[in-house]
Formats: sequence, structure tokens, C-alpha cells
Amino acid sequence: QLQLVESGGGLVQPVGFLRLSCAASGFTLDYYAIGWFRQAPGKFEGLSCILPGDGKANYADSVKGRFAISKNNAKNTVYLQMNSLKPEDTAVYYCNRPQDNSWGQGTQVTVSS
Repeated sequence: QLQLVESGGGLVQPVGFLRLSCAASGFTLDYYAIGWFRQAPGKFEGLSCILPGDGKANYADSVKGRFAISKNNAKNTVYLQMNSLKPEDTAVYYCNRPQDNSWGQGTQVTVSS
């Protein structure tokens, strides 16, 4: 059974960092594109996507240069390294498999002093 499970969220101070994980089961992650999204009150945003195979990635302008997506095929996991966090990064973060619009349950990230 296909499953995506996010983890790694929490409370962090501004300019801090977090690494989110998206653990996949039921399929081989390297064969599929995987994306990261976030939901803040009144705003839903696509952040980054990593392609299958060569792992090329793209980023939304709002996170370019601060966030980095990567994957570990041996662990069947995609990561989102988030640096220089800002209060406006506060949201629930989700990973997604676009091919069939499968979603994880989300992980809360709160950036606050």
C-alpha cells in the first residue's frame, strides 16, 4: 500500500533550520517525482519538486536559495532542508506524489522567537 509519511517539523527560531523527511513505502521512490508543499492559513504553496532518476530539482521563488530538496534511494526518503527560516515559513508541510496526487499527513513547522 502506497504511503508517504512526513516528519521533522517543530518549533524553530527565525534564521534557524530544520530538515523535513518524507518516507515512502509501497513504491520505489526513485521512479517518481516527489514534491513538497505547504499550507498556511489562507495560502497553499508548492515549494519544490525532485524528478526521478537524475534527481533534478526546481524551487519556488519564495524558498530558492534557502531550501534544498534531496533524496536517499536506499532509505526511500525525500528530504527538504530548510535554512534561514522566517516566520512566514510557518505552515503545515506536505509531500506529494504528483502522478496520482498522493499526499502524506503533513508536519507542522512553526518559526517564532
